[in-house]
Amino acid sequence: MQFVKTDESRDPLTEKIIGAAIEVHRTLGPGLLESVYEKCLCYELSQLGIQFTRQQEWPVRHKEILIDCGFRTDVIVEQRVVVEIKACQAVLPIHEATVLTYMKLSGIKKALILNFHVFLLKDGIQRFVL
Repeated sequence: MQFVKTDESRDPLTEKIIGAAIEVHRTLGPGLLESVYEKCLCYELSQLGIQFTRQQEWPVRHKEILIDCGFRTDVIVEQRVVVEIKACQAVLPIHEATVLTYMKLSGIKKALILNFHVFLLKDGIQRFVL
């Protein structure tokens, strides 16, 4: 399994998610908590009729047991895209590693990191494909 950070993961669903995120950022701007952006993004997704789950828990399989380690994805959209929401100065490699972990645990092949702590949201979007 190879992890690729790419712009080639564009599809209608990720474009709708990004459009909803841009609407949130346009309204609120940078400087708020991640939880605020998450709630507002979910509101926008619901207005578009897009199904999602928030704070989905994922156990880790170690040999024959499942261990609850507290892994939670911010948002999973239509069981097809992991969305990790950030409000930080810069997205670090550890944030990317976290997204990779969520993708592996969930079996979902696409992900977005949306960093709302930027002047223009387009500068805070990263796309990932497994």
